[in-house]
Amino acid sequence: MTKQLTIIGGGLAGTEAAWQAAELGLNVHLYEMRPRRETPAHVTDRLAELVCSNSLGSMLPHKAPGLLKAELRGLGSMILDCAQQTAVPAGSSLAVDREGFAELVTAKIESHPRIEMIREEVTAVPTTPTIIASGPLTSDALAADIGRLTGQEYLYFYDALSPIVNHDSINMDIAFRQSRYDEGEQIDGDYINCPMTREEYDVFYEALLAAETITLKQFEQEDPHFFEGCMPIEAIAQRGHQSLAFGPMRPVGLIDPRNGKRPFAVVQLRQDNLVGSLYNIVGFQTNLRWGEQKRIMRLIPGLENAEFLRYGMMHRNTYINSPQMLHVTMQFRSRADLFFAGQITGVEGYMGNAATGLLAGINAARLILGQFPVIPPTNTMLGALCHYITHAEAKSFQPMKANFGLFEQPPGKIGKKDRYQWYSERSLTSLRRFARANQLNYDREKAETDLSVEMKQTPDLVPYE
Repeated sequence: MTKQLTIIGGGLAGTEAAWQAAELGLNVHLYEMRPRRETPAHVTDRLAELVCSNSLGSMLPHKAPGLLKAELRGLGSMILDCAQQTAVPAGSSLAVDREGFAELVTAKIESHPRIEMIREEVTAVPTTPTIIASGPLTSDALAADIGRLTGQEYLYFYDALSPIVNHDSINMDIAFRQSRYDEGEQIDGDYINCPMTREEYDVFYEALLAAETITLKQFEQEDPHFFEGCMPIEAIAQRGHQSLAFGPMRPVGLIDPRNGKRPFAVVQLRQDNLVGSLYNIVGFQTNLRWGEQKRIMRLIPGLENAEFLRYGMMHRNTYINSPQMLHVTMQFRSRADLFFAGQITGVEGYMGNAATGLLAGINAARLILGQFPVIPPTNTMLGALCHYITHAEAKSFQPMKANFGLFEQPPGKIGKKDRYQWYSERSLTSLRRFARANQLNYDREKAETDLSVEMKQTPDLVPYE
């Protein structure tokens, strides 16, 4: 078998897979159709462009997204390394300068001696060793050919983007910097908060309910549901008057410095680039018409003169029925040399996409080099996530992101905080043993850089070595 691998898609999963396979000695052809063919959501031709939030989630190792990062850091994730190099302030979360991040990923991929970038659309699944990481916006032609190959229809869900505003247009006489309380400890104020009284909230809420949305296309009208993890604010508002105040506009842990009181509701903005000129409105994914967005968002105190540098939008995400189609190794059940990775598999979250790309890249390389593909232990976040998307109930399969609910409960009674710490210690111990047994590169120091002394003193339900 040739030591050549084709990868379709230059997103987080595709670039991570390309990097891992190339580092293991394969020659990689990485196909990205942009800019020859654009998508409804991307605005540049750079690789790994983030089209939704610029946050990659928590860095705390006793939280599920942070644990996944720790695992990927130990396994040498290129995507995570680029994210850390282009990070912007976001409290305990990892957020990036989206342009700087995409530029760095693009530069690393294009400069790798064993990766050849090909800017063309792939319209049919190749017959040679391949990883399909074409993402949620897979082109119609390729989607049709995958459908032919699988003999099954695709499943669909819908994703929505938050607006981005110019920092200089935010009225800081009203807005204030502060972060929510986290585990009882307050983190420095990396967020800008726009407080609302009950009366201001009522005005905003009623305007939102009456606002005009973008007309759904035919396929959306036939299947008009939204993925719960990225639901548009107008859809949340339809669930009841208090739905926003208890959702993306919850004021918990925030005090308005003007009066020393907790607001009735709060709209948070998070820094979106390194220089701090762009801020995205947290949790405000929307499908409102652009004119309506400008009018209604300016009802938010502090944003009355906001300059919008990107309006929110909704687009279709596509994923396959992985429980019926994929092995946990990310291999297609009917063809060993065909792999899938990223959001098209039904994994959610930026780091989940990169994680499946990392596993697919390693396993494709191992297969081509005459070795057995590896299966991460299910007591690691990487293994649990890949196990879920390939073993869930096929009839009700829905996308999933990293969460501790994927793990089995520990033996005996143990509090929530200690349980999460135990999960993290067990996971990293298991991953280290797994990497050693399969001769995978693993950097323990990098993986465990965020583990506190307190965590390492957790009662030994599993040895920490």
